[in-house]
Amino acid sequence: MTVRRCGVSRQAWYEKQKRSQKADLKSAMVLAEVRRLRLDLPSVGAEILHHQLTDFRQQHGIKLGRDKFAKLLRDNGLLIRRRTRRAKTTWSNHPFRKYPNLVKGKKVDAPNQLWVSDITYLPLPRGFAYLSLITDAYSRKIVGWKLHPTLEMEGPLSALKMALKANKTWQHLIHHSDRGVQYCCHAYTGLLRKNKIAISMTEQGDPYENALAERVNRTIKPGRRCGGYVAEPGLY
Repeated sequence: MTVRRCGVSRQAWYEKQKRSQKADLKSAMVLAEVRRLRLDLPSVGAEILHHQLTDFRQQHGIKLGRDKFAKLLRDNGLLIRRRTRRAKTTWSNHPFRKYPNLVKGKKVDAPNQLWVSDITYLPLPRGFAYLSLITDAYSRKIVGWKLHPTLEMEGPLSALKMALKANKTWQHLIHHSDRGVQYCCHAYTGLLRKNKIAISMTEQGDPYENALAERVNRTIKPGRRCGGYVAEPGLY
């Protein structure tokens, strides 16, 4: 079968082959330069590499956008997946008493019947900061908070003291949290008992058992969209 019978002139076919070979050559040049850079910078990502290759691409007349560059690296096994920095905020392997879950199926029909507590991390240029929150389950109001540079007990304890200072009256108030050492330590549970607040904790460290606190955390994380939360009125 001739080239003409395929509906393409011989000249057009050869031109297409030439362009394809030229593109393959330029891709090979880019890949070779990437491998050279990776000798000194083995973990550098595609976005930084694309920027570093700006002069190289201009010098050789290579037009290659960031997305196509990333695809070229991916197709050739050179794309490095970046690990998301995460901080572990809950350590439940400790000797302090762990309390039972008192809020399963509990109806909440007024403020100051159930407070839920949690700690979330905020990524910084160097390390993390840790935000302790106490949220009223009925009003969804944050009644206590503290931003602390470490995961030590002082952060959650300060948030609890703020909540207690701002809310003077309650009856049958339950404080619910995970089983982290910060919430199980004597200083924290002692302050709850002193104020006649019942102590409730997740049973298996399951975040869904502390769902409201987890949702509040997600709405305040930088770079995250605030998702709506719809619940049956008065039901936690």
